[in-house]
Amino acid sequence: MTHQKKSADISVEQAKLLGNALRVKIMKQLLDKPKTSKQVATQLGHSPGNVHYHIKKLYEGGLLELVEEKPFGGVVEKYYQAVASRFNSPGGAMDPVLKEGFQSRDSSLISIRLELTTEQRKNLQEEFLEFLESWVEKSSQLPANEKTEEFSVGVKIVSTEPKEEKE
Repeated sequence: MTHQKKSADISVEQAKLLGNALRVKIMKQLLDKPKTSKQVATQLGHSPGNVHYHIKKLYEGGLLELVEEKPFGGVVEKYYQAVASRFNSPGGAMDPVLKEGFQSRDSSLISIRLELTTEQRKNLQEEFLEFLESWVEKSSQLPANEKTEEFSVGVKIVSTEPKEEKE
């Protein structure tokens, strides 16, 4: 079963579960094919115990489903799969790191103004999603011993027209 481009609405609590780069990488690994935590750990170059912990949290939070259990050498292998490839959070719940006032050691702001049709805005949003998803894949392929730092990346598309006040 593939979840390519399938969206799911999630709660604020579920959105918080995705506020971790390793968990996002795990979700990416479990999109197209069910895998065990050991298989995911091997692919990502992380310890099986650490990956198992995060998979358990994602499963308990309803973001992963248990699709198969296979007895194997005295243990039961559990195969998990992501319930969707994209998640919509209520009110656009934002990563706290991206909120105004967070004192980050390193940050960049890139902005530009564009005139867009409604269709172009939708296309731009879709292209940004695809771009960010490609970076999840790229960051998942780094050697395990490579020094990394976690960053939060958000794209906000805002109309310059003020919201009309209701009378």
